[in-house]
Parts: sequence; structure tokens; C-alpha cells
Amino acid sequence: MNDRAVRLGLGLVTLALMLVALYMVFVYVPTEADQGIVQRIFYFHVPCAWVAFASFALVAIAGIFYLWLGQQVWDDLGYAAAETGMVFCTLVLVTGSIWAKPIWGAWWTWDSRLTTTLILWLLYGGYLMLRAMAGDSEQGARFGAVVGIVAAIDVPIVIVSVRLWRTIHPAVLVTRQGGHGLEDPRMVATLLVSLAAFTALFIWILCLRFVTLRMHTRLGALARTLALAEAAAHD
Repeated sequence: MNDRAVRLGLGLVTLALMLVALYMVFVYVPTEADQGIVQRIFYFHVPCAWVAFASFALVAIAGIFYLWLGQQVWDDLGYAAAETGMVFCTLVLVTGSIWAKPIWGAWWTWDSRLTTTLILWLLYGGYLMLRAMAGDSEQGARFGAVVGIVAAIDVPIVIVSVRLWRTIHPAVLVTRQGGHGLEDPRMVATLLVSLAAFTALFIWILCLRFVTLRMHTRLGALARTLALAEAAAHD
């Protein structure tokens, strides 16, 4: 089975999971008693956050291997993960704001969870700006790897922020009392399916972008080889 068939199969699996998740979110799961229908955005918000955190962790891991081994494949993987993570991190901020307006009465508040997430978004936005300005240079890749590793430190800070500081952000998955806020088993099942669907979507998008970057790298290497050959021929 070739890579193209694998990507096609992954895309079909992602589509199927997404359709099931949408059905469960809008039809199967009961409406939360206190927050009402707006709580359903939780089944998109949390999976987007999980995928964003996983993406940025992958950026850091790829950066470590790139600095250690110096292989371009690790830089391409980290770059692809950073771009994918920025998409989902942006969705985290957007869906969170949509939820906050009817519940808190404001689109945004400088809560610890929100602020640390915004800092994470800005850090990896800076990573992408650095990579865009540096082009295909090895120095830019190394600087990017360092930024990606350092920026990932904010991921665990975001996760534990509701425990470290006073916050109005709900701790739904794990409350301060050690339980969770999903009382109905259908809510748990819907969340798990949504997590699986968004994880599959993340892997599919990451694979597509990674393949594109690998092709760009090979074409760049070929262009440099041809340029050197042409220069040697003229000498």
C-alpha cells in the first residue's frame, strides 16, 4: 500500500468520525442543564485544545531531534506540526470566545487559562514568522527549533493554570475536587468520539502538510545541485 492510499484511507476515516461526532454533538448528547445549548461547543473546544497541545509538543520533540541529529526531516515535521497547531489553537480561542459571551457576558477576560493560551498562540505565531523570514536557511531552522522547544514550556502551564491561579474558567475534565463535570455518560461518550475525530483530522492534515514540505525540501536540494552543476560546467 503506497503513501497516497494511506492518506486517502486516513481521510475517509476522519470524515466518518467527524460525521459520527457531529451527530452525537447535535442529536445524541443531552443539553446541559445550567449552560444550555451553548455548552455543546465544549465538544469542539476541548478536542481543538488537545490537538493544539499535541501539535506543539510534537514541535518541541522534532526540534530536539533536529538539533541533535541535524536531519532535515525533523525540521519539516516540526514546521508542519507548528502550522497545524496554530490552526487548532486559533480555533480554541475562537470557540472559547463564542462560549464566553453568553456565559460570562464578555467575549474575552484576562483569566489565567485564557491569557496563557493567548501567550501560547503568540509564541508559535512568532515561530512561524521567524521561519517565514528565515526561508530555507539552516540557521533559521535551528533558531526555529530552539523557539519551538522553549515555547512548548507554556503547554503544561496552560493545562495546570486553573489549579495554580484563581480562575473563572471551568475545570470540566478534572475538577479541583478530583471528579469531572460530565455527569451524563452520553456526554463522556460524545467527548471521546469528538477527541478521536479531531485527532484523526490533526493526523491527516499533518501528513498532508508534511508531505508538501518534504517535496519542497527535495525540490530545493535538486535546484541547488543543478545550480552547482551549471556553475561547474561554466568553469
